[in-house]
Amino acid sequence: MDEQQTPIVYVVDNDQSVCRALGLLIKGVGLDVCTYNSAEDFLAGYDPDRQSCLVVDVRMPGMSGLDLQNQLNEQGINLPTIVVTEHGDIPMAVDAIKAGVVDFMEKPFRSQLLLDNIHKALQLSAQSRSRQAIAADIKTKTSHLTPREKEIMNFLVDGRPSKTIAYELGISRKTVDFHRTHILEKMGVNSVVELVLLTRQPQPT
Repeated sequence: MDEQQTPIVYVVDNDQSVCRALGLLIKGVGLDVCTYNSAEDFLAGYDPDRQSCLVVDVRMPGMSGLDLQNQLNEQGINLPTIVVTEHGDIPMAVDAIKAGVVDFMEKPFRSQLLLDNIHKALQLSAQSRSRQAIAADIKTKTSHLTPREKEIMNFLVDGRPSKTIAYELGISRKTVDFHRTHILEKMGVNSVVELVLLTRQPQPT
């Protein structure tokens, strides 16, 4: 696996000693890690092309951990995030969950619990990236269809038989079958059933 494919854990905490300790802990289980002392520095160094997750402190000078999570959401960046804090409370935890964090952890926490949550977050990242890749592939293949082929494909995935499609569009059944063959070829599937399964893949969140 090359470096670009290796998952990375981003740690953002204004306490340098915490960054060092977490960096050593995460590296100790064979994961790449990159630490930052502010949310602003993290945003400047974040690489969206790598599978990753974020471990961030809530209370930091400047942009807080929750502010960072909300900004990522506004930018459409789906980065699984673990929020940690020394002074947690229920309203803060609720806000974190609403912002979409994977977990909310109060310091001090068990190292193994953090590592378990990191692995869970990286798994979510992998699943999200897989959905994004599938969606991008479908979009590319669909872009190669003609307007008529897109129209007929919509009928096919709705379960309409060729006879019905021909009647709806005012064309011959032979013409529908001709287009269907080209649609299946362009979409890289062997049957209408496979086409339906492909187009109904879960979409990125």
